Amino acid sequence: MECVMDVAGMRRRGRYRRGFSVAVLVGFEENRAVLWQVYSNVAKTQATVMLRGTRKDDRAVYSFHESVVDALRPALKEGVRSIVIVTPERTSFSRDFLNHVQRHHAWLTQARGPGQVAFGELVGSAVQPHDVAELVKTQAFQKAISETTSGEADHVIDTLEKRLNDAERGESVLYSLREIEDLLYSRPKRGGLRPSYLLLTDKYLSKQGEKSRLNRLLQISKNRGVKTRVVNAETPAGKRLSQLGGLVCLAELGQTDST
Repeated sequence: MECVMDVAGMRRRGRYRRGFSVAVLVGFEENRAVLWQVYSNVAKTQATVMLRGTRKDDRAVYSFHESVVDALRPALKEGVRSIVIVTPERTSFSRDFLNHVQRHHAWLTQARGPGQVAFGELVGSAVQPHDVAELVKTQAFQKAISETTSGEADHVIDTLEKRLNDAERGESVLYSLREIEDLLYSRPKRGGLRPSYLLLTDKYLSKQGEKSRLNRLLQISKNRGVKTRVVNAETPAGKRLSQLGGLVCLAELGQTDST
C-alpha cells in the first residue's frame, strides 16, 4: 500500500502536490529495506525489498543488496543522484550496502563519472510511516539532504561546464523557455537534437508568472525520460545556474539514419 507523508511529517490523504524530486531515502532493517522518494512537498513510498535469508548468508545478502540497487534504478533513470541511507544504531547495514555498491556498481561512486551518486548516512529508522514523519523533522535529516543534494548539484554543473567549454559536435545548450518547450514538445526526429538534461533553480520555479506552463514542462520532461533537477539557488551550483538565467536544457544529436 502506498503511503505519502508531507515534509512536515503529516500523512497525506486524497490529492496532493508532490513538488519536485529531491532524493531517495533508504531505511534498512535486519531483514528488509524500504525506499522512499523524497519530493519538495512529500515523501512517498517507492518500494520494499526483503532479505530472503539471514545476514550470515553471503549469497542472500548479495542478492538483497542487488535488489536494493535495482529498486533505486527508476529514480536514477529520472536523474535523482542523492540517496540518504538510514540504519539503526550500532549496525553495519549502511556500510555493508555501500561496500557492495563500491565493489559491484562502481559507476555509482566513481568521481566525476556520468552516474555518480551522492550518498548520505543517518542513524535512525525510516521503515514505518511514523518513523519517516519523525525523521524528516530533524536537523540531521535536513543537513543530510542539503549535503547530498549540494554534492549532486555540483556534479551536474560540472557536466554543464564541460558542455559549455567543449565545442564538441552534436551537443547543444538551450537557455530560452520557448526554445526548450519547442524541443520537448516536438516529435523526436532521427538525427535531430534530443533533450537529455533539464536544470533549473528553485527560485526560477517559484517566481515564474506562468507556473502551470513550467509545471507542464517538468511533467513532459519526465514523460519523455529527460533527467530533471531543481537546484537550490543559494548553493554554488544554483548561483552558477542563475548566472545562465536559472533554466538550462542540455541536448544532443540522436542517431542518424543508416542508409
